[in-house]
Amino acid sequence: MQSKYSIPLSSVVSEFSLEEIYMPKDASEIKISSPEVSRPGLALSGFIDVFEPFRIQIIGKAEHKYLSGLSKSERVIRVNAFFKLKPVAVVLTTGLVVYEEMLDAAKEEGIPLLRTDDRTSPFMASLIASLNTSLAPRITRHGVLVEVYGEGVLILGDSGIGKSETAIELVKRGHRLIADDAVEIKRVSSKTLVGTAPDLIRYYIELRGIGIVDVRRLFGMGAVKATERIDLVIKLENWAPDKTYDRFGLDEEVENILGIAIPAITIPVHHGRNLAVVLEIAAMNNRQKKMGYNTAEEFNQRLMEQIESEE
Repeated sequence: MQSKYSIPLSSVVSEFSLEEIYMPKDASEIKISSPEVSRPGLALSGFIDVFEPFRIQIIGKAEHKYLSGLSKSERVIRVNAFFKLKPVAVVLTTGLVVYEEMLDAAKEEGIPLLRTDDRTSPFMASLIASLNTSLAPRITRHGVLVEVYGEGVLILGDSGIGKSETAIELVKRGHRLIADDAVEIKRVSSKTLVGTAPDLIRYYIELRGIGIVDVRRLFGMGAVKATERIDLVIKLENWAPDKTYDRFGLDEEVENILGIAIPAITIPVHHGRNLAVVLEIAAMNNRQKKMGYNTAEEFNQRLMEQIESEE
């Protein structure tokens, strides 16, 4: 299925330093809309029933060797039939020689023909990873994203609840800011969300009463980060005296973002609470859970054992 997002072919050419053998028009005008790529062995052999032209086609040693074993007249037929399928772009790997028939077909059909010296498997892996990030489904959430002890923590809450103030306190304590106010979230795999800041406000933070602060200039490059995986969601809300809050940590709360369930914690905000310290503990506790140790479950088990022993 095609993604609703697209990137110019020029960005792929630039990122992977691809050699332009033939480019029918400016590469910035050619749009790549699929994070998937294909090796067209079957298409070159004549099976085209499931060919997907919006994928970048990768010709490696196997495809090249197959073509070299054909007579020139047969190779012309196979190559012309392949390029008539209108693939969005064709890339030869391992610095392979471009057959004259291939170049002629690319020019005839107006298909970008590119080449790289990289080996096929590493190139495909890198290309897929890059396209998955660039073309990933995405949303923008109002919040703050920080890295705390290696954990990406997305802080959500109403305006004025203290998200930015908490973030700046965390930065002062040696952690890093990724985004303030608006967090662009991308689903880069079936299990992973990555957050970043819009270009306009990247590395800036707004503090009421002070204004806009450039965190990178004020605290140095070590205080900011361009992107971060989202490992934990912290939802800040005003303390409600009549509401019962989880005191043991046994309740497993999640926040569903782009179809992925992220561990979440609701933290009540009250005068005198040091939210930066609370978030540090939450991040460390979340990391500990991922390593297989759950303090709440262990404490509950010990409590149950004690109750049973007293009966």
